[in-house]
Amino acid sequence: MKTGKEAKLSPIREACSMIGPLDREIAEKCQEKWSSLALPLGSLGLLQETVVKICSMTKSLEPSIKKRCVVVFCADNGVVSEGVTQTGSEVTAIVAKNLCTGDTSVCKMARVAGADVIPVDMGMNLPIDDTRILLKRLGNGTKNMVKEPAMTRKTAEDGIMTGIDLVGKLKKEGYGLLAAGEMGIGNTTSSSAVASVLLSQPIERMTGVGAGLSSQGLIRKIKAIETAIEKNRPDKSDPLDVISKVGGFDIAAMTGLFLGGAIHRVPVLIDGFISSVAALCAMRLCPEAGDFMLASHVSGEPAGALLLEALGQKSFISAGMRLGEGTGAVAAMPIIDMAFSVYSSMCTFEETNIEAYKPLS
Repeated sequence: MKTGKEAKLSPIREACSMIGPLDREIAEKCQEKWSSLALPLGSLGLLQETVVKICSMTKSLEPSIKKRCVVVFCADNGVVSEGVTQTGSEVTAIVAKNLCTGDTSVCKMARVAGADVIPVDMGMNLPIDDTRILLKRLGNGTKNMVKEPAMTRKTAEDGIMTGIDLVGKLKKEGYGLLAAGEMGIGNTTSSSAVASVLLSQPIERMTGVGAGLSSQGLIRKIKAIETAIEKNRPDKSDPLDVISKVGGFDIAAMTGLFLGGAIHRVPVLIDGFISSVAALCAMRLCPEAGDFMLASHVSGEPAGALLLEALGQKSFISAGMRLGEGTGAVAAMPIIDMAFSVYSSMCTFEETNIEAYKPLS
């Protein structure tokens, strides 16, 4: 008979049981093709590794990733009332509306990358009236984690399952490459709290200025996280407990998006700090899910590089970005396209009458 905690995790555990390994045979064939192309062995580095990884994720030597999207989970955070942000929660709804009309940074970048932008309301304080946003609301923002748990365990689980289910829907619609984005005033505070707990790191090391805090604001932010962790005592061995006590609705949904990518064998690009925190939650829930993630960039937030190290990921871009919305992930998409262009159309050594390079010991 299952214990209470195991029973509560059962829908997620059942979903995770569907995750299979990377296809090693496909990976070997893909690597053989790279070795036949007229360029020095391994000379495209991470680009080649990524093509091999995507092929093995999708079990295809010619994966279809042209239809792609960035899913932007929008949610509010009760901890904003502690003065941890420069702007108020009303900005979340304003930016969400702009996501619908195509007027945010990620929208402009996504047009260049050939990606659709899919905003999702996971629980904003002020819902917007627009048919272009998916309604998956878990409430009117989280509770103030300084005073009580951010959400119930059941709510965190529902958020994760929402992300998992969404990947299945998007795959049926033909999407072959996803990016995890978010929008929510105050979500760097909740993300820093989750990261601090999961990585057993000092709060100061995991906390930055977010969208532009003053030095005094940063002190308030660190204090709020410290108080929330002391009061709620999240269990670092139980990611669902951590998300429910000091996380956010967007973190829960992104965690599910990463798990869903592994379940449905759809590659998912990690964006920046907040997205990396969700990716770590997904890996702690199901280690195999890490094989189906791709890091896009190193966030400019203090814990950005540390999180990628914990995830065992190498990123394409190091540009000091920390905007969120999925901008870093979208920026990496053209790089992946370039890698596949070489892989699919480069001439071989045989075709050019050049003696093939051989591995040297």
